[in-house]
Amino acid sequence: MTMKNALLGETKLLALSSFSRLAVCAAAGAISFGSMSINDIRMDAPVLADLEARVVEINVALDAFRVRAEAGEDLTDEETTEIEENAGELEKLTKKIKALKLLQPTGQGRRTTPEARTEPAGGGRRTVPAEPRQDAQRMGFRSFGEFAQTVQNHYRGNVTDHVTRLRNAATTFGNEGIGADGGFLIPPSFSANIWTKVNGIESLLSRCTPLTTDGNSLTIPKDEVTPWDTTKGVQVYWEGEGQQIPQSKGLYEMGQLRLSKLSALVPISEEMMQDAAGLESWLNAKAPQKMTSKINTAIIAGTGAGQPLGMIPGYGAVGASVIQVSKETSQPAATVWFANINKMWGRMYAGWRSNAIWLVNQDVEPQLEGMAFVGNGITPTAASSTPAYMPPGGLNDAPYGRLKGRPVVPVEACAQLGNLGDIILCDLSQYWALTKAGGAIQTDTSIHLYFDQALTAFRFIFRVNGQPAWSAPITRQNGSNTLSWAVALQAR
Repeated sequence: MTMKNALLGETKLLALSSFSRLAVCAAAGAISFGSMSINDIRMDAPVLADLEARVVEINVALDAFRVRAEAGEDLTDEETTEIEENAGELEKLTKKIKALKLLQPTGQGRRTTPEARTEPAGGGRRTVPAEPRQDAQRMGFRSFGEFAQTVQNHYRGNVTDHVTRLRNAATTFGNEGIGADGGFLIPPSFSANIWTKVNGIESLLSRCTPLTTDGNSLTIPKDEVTPWDTTKGVQVYWEGEGQQIPQSKGLYEMGQLRLSKLSALVPISEEMMQDAAGLESWLNAKAPQKMTSKINTAIIAGTGAGQPLGMIPGYGAVGASVIQVSKETSQPAATVWFANINKMWGRMYAGWRSNAIWLVNQDVEPQLEGMAFVGNGITPTAASSTPAYMPPGGLNDAPYGRLKGRPVVPVEACAQLGNLGDIILCDLSQYWALTKAGGAIQTDTSIHLYFDQALTAFRFIFRVNGQPAWSAPITRQNGSNTLSWAVALQAR
């Protein structure tokens, strides 16, 4: 965090202090002597503390302007005027403080109220009542002025007993690793645990082709010319003896991906912070689940605007390289027939079938149970039919059932039964997934964001983007139907 942000954080910390509103208001304005007598000033110690607090506040504001000026930023006319006014007020306050200190007694002086004590009967030991417990709202500070000076010493690196007290009051789990913003880094093992779960068996990200970048974008050259294309790219010819070989050259296209940011902000109360095991268990379960859901939805239906581009952007229409097969004539709503499966399978490029999977909404599974091939492939069951779907734990290996020999993976990101995107046949190795080099989730925490509510804010950031590798379906050498790496069924 920059010095500028640290100073702004310091100002926020002062404003959100648990001290009384009256102390803050008093510190915010210049206090004049008015009609007070010398004796009033001598006995009114809070006046001196409030003036000193105002000095600290002005110095903080001037320091913020100084940092900006050193960084080469231009100041507006209003800011220049504010600096001059602050400097003038600071000079006046300094003189007042100096005068008030001159009026303070040099020794112990007379007490306004004699110290309460108990005289022993017969010359025993004298006892003095214990001091009252310090106000918990003040966290052990005598005045707002003392608190403000302590904050300033902390950010200027002047470690004193008061600074140690401030740290102890502001943190809920020790003093280790306090940075310029007052935050702490979560242990690296925490990040590793979360990243492992994001790439777990439930995540589609682990099935995509992984790409990494040290910057924020990556350009990928690609060749979309099919081997049987006779007009573009590298060409081969049958030539006779002594004939000149025709020349050709490759045809390349460029694909570009720029990282997008997936983030979460999780405030935690002091009470939860005291339960370290419960906190870690909750964060390790909740944050990865949310990230996994967002990534899965983006791979299937992402719009490409500040997020990955999915196979069916926004579930509105299939992407440029994805094929949509039509439903059957008179097919009822919210149904999946074996004829649909056959058509989808026929539009998947044969070279990608061995790695293909069926992504389905879980409500599609009952449509698959009992599905069999018979007659025209529309009638779902018959005595002489051949099973088409094999559920897990039966004739197939767990955890997924198989359709046309390929796994059926239920994913919540798939559309509702009957809508476009409720069942998709795809080879996700043909989908690019770009992440930041290192592949870790950035994790940070801060105690100052919600300081007045006694909350610690945990932040998770994962930079990722993705898109289909191809810009169009495959044109056949012999056949009118195009082929693709991803095929979806029309809405019913």
